[in-house]
Amino acid sequence: MAVTLVQVDFPHPGPWGDEMAAAFEGLAMSIAQEPGFLFKYWTEDREKGIAGGIYGFASRAEAEAYLTMHSARLAGFGVTGIRGLVLEVNEPLSRIDRAPVL
Repeated sequence: MAVTLVQVDFPHPGPWGDEMAAAFEGLAMSIAQEPGFLFKYWTEDREKGIAGGIYGFASRAEAEAYLTMHSARLAGFGVTGIRGLVLEVNEPLSRIDRAPVL
């Protein structure tokens, strides 16, 4: 199965770690229900003040639709400086480097 990735990051003042997990559990549950959603790695860098994620989707169309919706949702939360990309996975090279390719 081909995997399409969405990469998102944005300025974030916190919370971090376990506090972030508790604060965004509802959002995580919502993301898990999105069409074509396969997985998400939640990312954070306290030193740089950024958070975001790497998401896997079953198709490019579902990934693009999610990025559009999620960017608008983040903007609705007052988040600015949102950066988002939709990327294809090169599966042969990713397998060599032990990526968990679906």
